[in-house]
Amino acid sequence: MEPPSAPPHRGRVPWQGLLLTVSLLTFWNPPATAQVTMEIEPLNAMEGKDVLLLVYNVPQDAIGYNWYKGDKVDSNYRIVKYIISTQVNSTGPEYSGRETIYPNGSLLFQNVTLNDTGYYTLHVTTADLENEEVTGQFRVYQTVAQPSIHASSSTVTEDKDSVVLTCLTSDTGISIQWIFNNQSLQVTERMELSQDNITLSINPVKREDAGEYQCEVSNPVSHYRSDIFRLTVE
Repeated sequence: MEPPSAPPHRGRVPWQGLLLTVSLLTFWNPPATAQVTMEIEPLNAMEGKDVLLLVYNVPQDAIGYNWYKGDKVDSNYRIVKYIISTQVNSTGPEYSGRETIYPNGSLLFQNVTLNDTGYYTLHVTTADLENEEVTGQFRVYQTVAQPSIHASSSTVTEDKDSVVLTCLTSDTGISIQWIFNNQSLQVTERMELSQDNITLSINPVKREDAGEYQCEVSNPVSHYRSDIFRLTVE
């Protein structure tokens, strides 16, 4: 039995190797006592890429699969139903046209969107009605945009002035790190970071604080540094 052909790749991510794994698993008969499990690759995905929900340990007497969006079985959130004997599938209310189901129950999402973030549940129907379920979760993130630095002043006087640097970004759900002379900033007792790391305050300024500052924003799938801001201390 060969797995259905996947839609055109369109050059996003190299998931052919994962699909080979799906094909091999189609022919593998696990022990009767094994529980259905799911492996998601990747758990954190970049918007526009692909995600594979890879299924293991399907019962030998399985006759069909149902995939649902969410953490429970609910026909209102069914994505696709698959009958093993006929290799026929029928789509449900949550089918977007970007999902492909394979004979071993694995499900491929192509061109994922932020709305795809969440839980997914596989319901396996067996010949003796000893049905099994497994639920997994993945998250989709946008690529972060380049931040910029706003400074209260670019030239300050040693031991007299203070300076406040602000990392400006439109992204949410990110981490912020400050870079000094191309290395992670070592915060001194004269420096203070806001709780979210958006602002860096130095009071008073010393000559050793002169140099190049950047802020870097990141999420689980991307990161981006600002242009260099040069602080002059006289």
